[in-house]
Amino acid sequence: MHRHSSLDPAAYRPAHAWLAAVSALTLGGCATSSERLAPTSYDRPWTPATSASGEMVAGQAADAPASAGSFVLPENPALAALPAAPETDPQHLYNLAELLDLAHSANPRARIAWYEARNAALTTGIVRSSTGPKLSATGVGRLHTSDSTVSGLGLTGGGDSSSTGGVVALSLEWLLFDFGARDALVQASRQQTIVANIAFTAEHQRVTHEVALAFYDDGAARARSRTADQAVEIAAAVQAAAEARRERGVGTVMEVAQTRQATAQLRFAAVQAHAAAEDARLHLLTAIGLSPLTHLQVADSSDRALPTGLADRAEQAVGKALSRRPDMLAALANRKASEAGVRAARADFLPKVFASGTAAYSGGNHDLTSLPGLGAEPTLNLSDHRTSGSLMLGVRVPLFDGGTRAARLAQARNRVEMANASLEATRSSAVLQIVTAENALRSALEANAAAGEAYAAARTSFDAAFAAYRSGVGAITDVNLARQQLLSAENAVTDAKAAALRNAATLALATGSLDGAPE
Repeated sequence: MHRHSSLDPAAYRPAHAWLAAVSALTLGGCATSSERLAPTSYDRPWTPATSASGEMVAGQAADAPASAGSFVLPENPALAALPAAPETDPQHLYNLAELLDLAHSANPRARIAWYEARNAALTTGIVRSSTGPKLSATGVGRLHTSDSTVSGLGLTGGGDSSSTGGVVALSLEWLLFDFGARDALVQASRQQTIVANIAFTAEHQRVTHEVALAFYDDGAARARSRTADQAVEIAAAVQAAAEARRERGVGTVMEVAQTRQATAQLRFAAVQAHAAAEDARLHLLTAIGLSPLTHLQVADSSDRALPTGLADRAEQAVGKALSRRPDMLAALANRKASEAGVRAARADFLPKVFASGTAAYSGGNHDLTSLPGLGAEPTLNLSDHRTSGSLMLGVRVPLFDGGTRAARLAQARNRVEMANASLEATRSSAVLQIVTAENALRSALEANAAAGEAYAAARTSFDAAFAAYRSGVGAITDVNLARQQLLSAENAVTDAKAAALRNAATLALATGSLDGAPE
């Protein structure tokens, strides 16, 4: 390679120095100039820079002044589309099992738990491969040129030189033996994979529980809405009877006014019940993972049979429930992972046997041209090519590290003790949850039975009071009181049954047996 120039290279040096100084000053000012990307004032709106599609542009300040705009962010069309959801049939009547199938595929929390489990599994592979053989390639290229000119006594001489070359090398590193440190790390990562997989299952159980509760709440809200409509019909019938008595000269204006007031109040209560039913439906759709705008027909849970009572739970049954609870299984896997960490920390005190090797190839060319004052232009070309290789087997013995390994071992042992304490705390909390859920279910079943008896009595009282009033021997106050008690009793039946179903689902979750629709 040859390069000749009639200009003096020294002439470029001032320009180069000036350019370097300007570049340094420019780069030095970039740090504080980024402050323009923030709002210009704490009491003025921030107007972000947006692209043609409406998306905010990062790293660019808006052209609008601080006083322009408002405290409303611009629309991003990319966020306006609703996420895709499983196909649903608006004409189909979905029961709880079918809703749960939708939830397991549509709820985003289930997908998050799945990706976390996959990442945990990949971590095991990363740990395993981190101690395996490693082969790497390195390539380096070289280019060097120089010009020189010498003048004196009317003579001019000089020369040009250039050289090119490169090196390509392969390197091998392999940990052969480390007294079980690598195996302990792999075992710890495998236990963490089990923890992530348990968390995946637990998340699906929580989704099942949430959807089941929302399903029962939806059924209860619809039942209360129907009860409110029936109460309006009853109040209208009582009002009609009062108006008929007034026309016959038996009733009074006060009675008619009371019945009209009761009808209006119950219509208002019916509107609130309808709104609550709509809210419950939206909550159910959200728990499933569907858009609140989805139109879905949901089966009624009012005809679901309930047991009359529960048998006393034995300690064996509680132990069986503990053995399959996700939090208990995860706590046990965490303890095993901590124990593997202790083994890995102990192995750091022992030697490690490793092998390493390299294979390299290098080549280069060197061209030299001289310009003497007299004579021809001599040229010299040189080339060089070499290959090399090495293989080494070594032992690395840790001697002193300022107590780092001892501290890590102490930390690992502390993690084991923490894992043991966490397991015991989880067991105590789990037993409390199981017993509490069982007691709540037992109380709900008893309340459901009592509410049924109260409703039957309230219905008899209202029918008798209303019949007596229409026949002219009863008082309107007795009818209104009986009507209120009937409405309260019917709502109590609805709430008691919904509470029993909710507590049954909660007990199934507490015992780790919540799979599909809870029984």
